[in-house]
Amino acid sequence: MALQEEKDGSVKPRLSPNHDDLSAESFEKDLAAAIVPDHAQQFDKATERRVLRKIDLYLIPWMWLGYGFVYYDKAILGSAVLFGMTKDLSLSVVDTHTHPPTTVTTRLSWATSIFYFGMLAGLYPLTFMLQRFRVGRVLGVLVILWGMIAMLTATVTSWRGLFAQRFFLGFVESVIPTAFMCIISGYYTQQEQALRQSWWFSSTGAWTIIGGALNYGFAQITGGSLARWQYIYLLAGSLTVLFGCVCFAIPNSEVSAWFLSPAERIVAVERLRKGQTGVRCQKLKASQIREAALDIKIWLVALMMAAAYTVNGAVSGFGPLIVSTFGWSTLDSILLQFPLGGVVFIFILLTGYLSSRIPNIRLILLTLCCLPVIAGCAMIWRSSWTHRAATPVAGYTLIGFFGPVVSLIISIGMANVAGATKKTCTAAAIFVAYCVGNIIGPQLIKTPTIKRHYPEFYCIVIVLAIALYLVLDVENKRRESLRESLRVDEGERDRLAFMDLTDKENPYFRYVL
Repeated sequence: MALQEEKDGSVKPRLSPNHDDLSAESFEKDLAAAIVPDHAQQFDKATERRVLRKIDLYLIPWMWLGYGFVYYDKAILGSAVLFGMTKDLSLSVVDTHTHPPTTVTTRLSWATSIFYFGMLAGLYPLTFMLQRFRVGRVLGVLVILWGMIAMLTATVTSWRGLFAQRFFLGFVESVIPTAFMCIISGYYTQQEQALRQSWWFSSTGAWTIIGGALNYGFAQITGGSLARWQYIYLLAGSLTVLFGCVCFAIPNSEVSAWFLSPAERIVAVERLRKGQTGVRCQKLKASQIREAALDIKIWLVALMMAAAYTVNGAVSGFGPLIVSTFGWSTLDSILLQFPLGGVVFIFILLTGYLSSRIPNIRLILLTLCCLPVIAGCAMIWRSSWTHRAATPVAGYTLIGFFGPVVSLIISIGMANVAGATKKTCTAAAIFVAYCVGNIIGPQLIKTPTIKRHYPEFYCIVIVLAIALYLVLDVENKRRESLRESLRVDEGERDRLAFMDLTDKENPYFRYVL
């Protein structure tokens, strides 16, 4: 058997495999308390490895595919404008009051930004709904709605209609990234989270390539009753609806995971006890909301996310259009997204792997990954934009290092909080900042200043990363000094692990750097 206690029959699961874990007690305490006692139970490493493989197999491919759809859904706007959407929906206008006349893309900027206003509106209510109710049901309904709204893009006939569609699309889509962040923090240890967060987030790079290949195929369409950009949205929406049907099978937590046996569920929970991060609690706690609002490290993480995504907001909405201004054709502009996607994909996975192998290296890696982004922005900004110039294209590719920067910000933010409601608040705060950056980014891309890229935002990320490192390091040293002066009560530490305490309430919690 997996657990030592099960051999003599002293410890058994408290719930049967098919029992709903929404008991009254589970709303007050962590769901883990339903199947494990207050004291730690021993389990063999072979069983833990088997459980970890199962969790990886059933969760990660689903999350990778889902976030790929999220990224593709946002990024296809950049390709759609090359396929006639700009003209069909009057997203750009010619200002004849200037000499010579200039093309103004303000409407396109707002079509990109308004999506994130929808996300801002949906983030907190939908994320709290996700915590309060069953994960699979909430995600299933919202993802199917997301797919249907995406398909309705093909019916839009004006820029005003596109604005409305983009807002509601952002609203229902807002829950996906926060859901994935909370799922990872509830199933994996602090040391494992960086790699797993990088696995699902790496789909941003992979789907830059996959989506680009699909869009390149749609570019070959010369007939049909629809415009090429309409076909793109019909495909993206239909794939998302199918994905939404799969979401209903996602378990509420490892406590009720259908793909684990009752003994394996106990191992899945017990292995999280040492990290003191907890599994899942469905009661919203006002005290944890207040603590999250006043926690300096959450503010630092959120500010890093906003600064980092200011650059991405321009890349995702205007990437192909920007590259086309270097003198490349529409099809070439799509193909030149591939190197960018490759950089994002490879280095997200690499930094995730290094973070899982080397302790307390995440903020160092984050700082190092900012440097190529700064260099890429400077290369675009300062180089000559001659016909098919190589330097700005190379700089554009280097901007792909924003991917590992953002992945590490997510990992650091979620690994350093405990308490279910505080985790929910942190995930939402990170993606509120994500929205702010994506709203600001497109507004910086205007015809008179299209060459202007903004490396100073990543200088800000570096300063914030250094500040966060100092805050976490000082707090860890303070807690270690208290531990040395006071006798550590192992029984008390085991008991507190699944009491749904926050990182500040639990003296045994340690921060990762």
